[in-house]
Amino acid sequence: MSGTGTTGGRTDRPGAPPAAGGTERWKERGVALRVGVYVFATHLFAGFIWVLFYVGEHAKK
Repeated sequence: MSGTGTTGGRTDRPGAPPAAGGTERWKERGVALRVGVYVFATHLFAGFIWVLFYVGEHAKK
């Protein structure tokens, strides 16, 4: 459709705010941050479980 004034979610007017939902780069950064947090939290949890097993193995019985 020609003449609608938008191309790929952006307006043709300079200085116009981006369309709702933001740009692809912003979404990519959000996904990368979320993956990083999930990976860090998973490793932290796995380390805690490992410590529990280590302490349980070396407990005086």
